[in-house]
Amino acid sequence: MTRPVVTVAERRPTRQIHIGKVAVGGGAPISVQSMTTTKTADVEGTLSQIYALAAAGADIVRCTCNEPEAAEGLAQIVPRSPVPIVADIHFHHEMALAALEAGVQGLRLNPGNLRKESEIKLVASEARDRGVPIRIGVNAGSLHPEIAKRHGGATPEALVESARRELELFAEVDFFDVKISVKASSVPLMIAAYRLASETFDHPLHLGVTEAGPPPAGLIKATAGIATLLAEGIGDTIRYSLTADPVEEARAGRQLLEAMGLRERKGLDLIACPSCGRAEIDVIGVAAAAQRALEERQIPLQVAVMGCVVNGPGEAREADLGIAAGRHKGHLFIKGKIVRVVPEDQMVEALVAEAERLVAEGVEARLAAAEAGAAEEAEADRRALLEVKGQDANRSGERIARIRELVAEEAGPASAAEGRSQ
Repeated sequence: MTRPVVTVAERRPTRQIHIGKVAVGGGAPISVQSMTTTKTADVEGTLSQIYALAAAGADIVRCTCNEPEAAEGLAQIVPRSPVPIVADIHFHHEMALAALEAGVQGLRLNPGNLRKESEIKLVASEARDRGVPIRIGVNAGSLHPEIAKRHGGATPEALVESARRELELFAEVDFFDVKISVKASSVPLMIAAYRLASETFDHPLHLGVTEAGPPPAGLIKATAGIATLLAEGIGDTIRYSLTADPVEEARAGRQLLEAMGLRERKGLDLIACPSCGRAEIDVIGVAAAAQRALEERQIPLQVAVMGCVVNGPGEAREADLGIAAGRHKGHLFIKGKIVRVVPEDQMVEALVAEAERLVAEGVEARLAAAEAGAAEEAEADRRALLEVKGQDANRSGERIARIRELVAEEAGPASAAEGRSQ
């Protein structure tokens, strides 16, 4: 007798939005999100963490945009990120506008912090014109005082009303590309709020228990809330909010989805850069060929395919193995260390061969077998490419100049109004 397949409840139907190339809602696979803990202005440090998050299973990464320097950092981060970037906005609408200028693929607004209707509608209008979705990120700890007073505090009804009011403002400017979260640090409150939200809205829902705390208690708390809702068919994207390395958040999210049968387990984990202005090859084509070859051999590694040797080995140094292009060559690296340089037309073949050796012999043995002079050749290629394309191959400087103009323009009226009120 065949046993029936046991599954969680059928997922609640929602609209579908796209954060970059990642579909959210509308039957798309549930995505995993996390947030960087670096200063966004620290471009290299933030990118390193983004790559580590992508390798751990994050589909989307959020970065804070709380100051002009952060927006300028995003202008340099977005074209080099392997996953879509969402800018986290709190009190200043001009930071949302600057983040859009930086090219982010999504925004998160907190209705309890950004309250001026004219500013909210301005941001929504700009996002609409650029095709950038917004998450209405309601938080029990920062509700609008008026809503909190009317409901006697942070209740499920108060959280949902906050989201509904923001949606109404968006609708006034014909903006509907939205996902919603109604987070709380109390698990019972969070569960009740999301259940009500799922009955009230047809927009995708982003699940999370805010300020869950450090592991193991934080893991238990977050899992209790997120897993309960997922089992009921509620939720389209998730984030564990832990007081820990954010890589632990991404890893926990991925493992939860796999445990519940909502994402497939995979042996190979391949990440690739987004083919920015420095790319020396067809990154998408090489990555697809490498993935097919490695999956056929069931290689259980994290493998990176990077378009350029200038930044690739450093950005993807958390990967077990990777290859970066440059000057018609492929630069093989293990844990960020160059071990071999091969002709460009042999990149996939060399990557697969090294992967098989790495599985059979281990990291230390393969690092010890690195070809003499490979690291020096890669460094020479890196310097030559910098001379040809310069430090700003993605023309981020142009976006940064526009960001500075925008911030100055938006700050001007505010400063004038502030002066008149004194």
